[in-house]
Amino acid sequence: METQLHLGPLGSRTGLNISTIGTGLWSVAGSEWGPADDEGTLEAIEASLDLGINFFDTADVYGGGHSEELLGRAMRGRRERFVVATKIGWIEFDGEAGKSQYDTVDKLVAGVEDSLRRLGTDYVDVIQCHIFFTEPNTPVFIEGFRRLKESGKVRSWGISTGELGPLQAFNADGDCDVLQIDYSILNRIPETEILPYCQEAGIGVIVRGPLAMGLLADKYDASATFPDNDFRHNWIENPEQNEQFLQDLDTVAALRSAVPEGQTMAQFAIRFVSSHPAVSTAIPGARNARQARSNAASGLLPRLSGEESRHIDRIVPPGGGRKIWPA
Repeated sequence: METQLHLGPLGSRTGLNISTIGTGLWSVAGSEWGPADDEGTLEAIEASLDLGINFFDTADVYGGGHSEELLGRAMRGRRERFVVATKIGWIEFDGEAGKSQYDTVDKLVAGVEDSLRRLGTDYVDVIQCHIFFTEPNTPVFIEGFRRLKESGKVRSWGISTGELGPLQAFNADGDCDVLQIDYSILNRIPETEILPYCQEAGIGVIVRGPLAMGLLADKYDASATFPDNDFRHNWIENPEQNEQFLQDLDTVAALRSAVPEGQTMAQFAIRFVSSHPAVSTAIPGARNARQARSNAASGLLPRLSGEESRHIDRIVPPGGGRKIWPA
């Protein structure tokens, strides 16, 4: 088995070399993932660094900015060890009008500068539009990101979406650098169009949700419960969502026979997304050092074999499954 995480390019234009496994920082204290604590998050970041992870993903809206602040604390005095991606768009989003607050480039630049202050840095490596659909201010994001890149405040830019149309809008002039997308064994829809498009266009792909919101950690059954402040609470309380949850559990149970001895279901699921040639990095979340170590270990395992891929195909066919997260 490999003993060092691989570094590879994030697409063809960014000039960034990143670990094939990154760490997602959505599930911090104050987010929608139930109880969490700052010490656990900081320990997860430290463990990630120790194991060769250099890519960390956050957003201005995670924990009301707290995720960025915690990452900033961890980076203090050693910024060079981190490749940082953040996102912007949902703060003060006008749901009735269906548009963001960023109706001028100056507003967008100011919003990114707020993120820089929380992160305690003068640049981010990747900035992403967090709004996953085309909205009236989409051109502002594109122009603002270009200006930020020219000024050196961001090194690359892109969008977080599971839809081809918004990505094509961002890449209309061929200069969109990255896509962040929900992709997992349970959601293979991106394989049909959007991942091949990224390969052809040289767009780096950041995979969020490789564990399908925890479903592919294989730790839930029909008696599962979630705290009220965890959005997955709706998987239990909402009848339609509960029916889907039970169906997903059946799929996960069927996948157990595909997992090699000595691996966890979570590691197998991360191997799956990392084996796709379009994928630059996968960013499972980590609330603590133990989860970070497990995530990193998956990056030391080989790509899926042909037989392993065929086994998965029999359970969830290529291009099949469902969107786990609406975006």
